[in-house]
Amino acid sequence: MKKYITSLFVSGAWLLLFTAVGFSQAERKPTEKRAQTGFKFLTVTTDARAGALGEAFTSLESPSSAMFFNPAGMARLQDFATVSFGQVSWIADIDYVFGSVALNPFDGRFGIFGLSIVSVDYGSFNGTIRSDTDVRGYEDTGSFSPSAFALGLGYAKALSDKFAIGGNVKYVKQDLGSAIVGFAPAGDQLKTDYTTDVAAFDFGIIYRTGFKSLNFGMNVRNFSKELKYEEEGFQLPLTFKIGLSMNAFDLLLAGQENHDFLVTVDAVHPRDFSEQLNIGGEYLFMKTVALRAGYSTPNDEHGFSAGAGLQKTLKNYKLAIDYAYTPYGIFDNVNRFTVQFAF
Repeated sequence: MKKYITSLFVSGAWLLLFTAVGFSQAERKPTEKRAQTGFKFLTVTTDARAGALGEAFTSLESPSSAMFFNPAGMARLQDFATVSFGQVSWIADIDYVFGSVALNPFDGRFGIFGLSIVSVDYGSFNGTIRSDTDVRGYEDTGSFSPSAFALGLGYAKALSDKFAIGGNVKYVKQDLGSAIVGFAPAGDQLKTDYTTDVAAFDFGIIYRTGFKSLNFGMNVRNFSKELKYEEEGFQLPLTFKIGLSMNAFDLLLAGQENHDFLVTVDAVHPRDFSEQLNIGGEYLFMKTVALRAGYSTPNDEHGFSAGAGLQKTLKNYKLAIDYAYTPYGIFDNVNRFTVQFAF
């Protein structure tokens, strides 16, 4: 019992210390960290369950979507394979499509392997340049369609019955189209292609404290070299998170097999924003129907989120369908859909 209490205390102390330090820094320097990174599409939460939980997902063991959050969450995959795919209707008519696969060959003796992909469609835009001859003051240069994607390869392994580690290397590319930067003496247009790519890395751990179902997680995402389009360099949105999660019914209603109430908390330290606190809760009835809600603060336009899920075992297959809804202030509401199955 003593070691359980110690584990709980240490985990909670880390989380509270990190949060207190982060928020005190945010109060002293409220705007110092804004707009310092590029490739911001990497920070958008894709998975519907995570979105409904207020993005508090660092300490959860969810093999089908772990590569988008903490790759160590794949380590204890019990099935041979789990697959997830889905879509996010983001603000400003931006659409995300994503998918991931986690494989457990040889019953996990050599670890768990994962593959993930995220593709972003920013829509179509009309290009223009200044003109001294056109009465409108500009000339049309045609339309262009920016896009981005990330392709990841991950690995995770449980080193003991309590401790799991994971990593993810991903190839990230963003295409902002081309722009006219001048004219040749003959009048031909001179264009520059604004496309760049980079390799990025994610690392994470999950620790089962041994006290009931209490989990502690930590991860670092989007570690990479500096990039540059023209003169000014920029970094990817490096983010550090630590989190705790637990089935609250382990303390309140022990032995309730038909009811689970997951509580999860993340402290977030982004490179380009104030420190944040994400909180989520999930009620699961009969291991089938899930109701979820979450809150993230501070944020510019969103805070509350909610969602629901349905999961079912069909013969040798497990199927789950999740939905999340996030009001986004002056922007459109964000809707997330995810389908997962395991075999």
